[in-house]
Amino acid sequence: MSDENTATHCLIVADGEVLVRNVLAAYLRECGYKVIDAANTDEVVTILQEGADVVQAVLADAGLDGSRNIFDLRLWLREHYPEVEVVLVGNVQAAAKAAGHLCDEGPHLKRPYDPQAVLEHIKRLLAKARK
Repeated sequence: MSDENTATHCLIVADGEVLVRNVLAAYLRECGYKVIDAANTDEVVTILQEGADVVQAVLADAGLDGSRNIFDLRLWLREHYPEVEVVLVGNVQAAAKAAGHLCDEGPHLKRPYDPQAVLEHIKRLLAKARK
């Protein structure tokens, strides 16, 4: 399933549900991506600050727990890691209500995850980022 375009891409899959996170991460690894998983927003920040890998995208549940909510995390990423793409997933109504002032930044994918849709979305996202 992997190809030379995905082999060097590193993604963070952030979801509080370990089974969901593990299944999605395993699928993306099979597709050739390097995947780091995170259980909350604090782990996402730690992974990025440790700089162990160059991360191109963060796929995160809109309801992710942590000291920052997902929208604060997104703002923090824009300030500190503007090159990292963020894909929010979750319940559209709940995310839109929580986002409020970020009306143009709603979730891009719905749960439960469709692994093929996630893969295609990440490919398009990373292709756009390379341009």
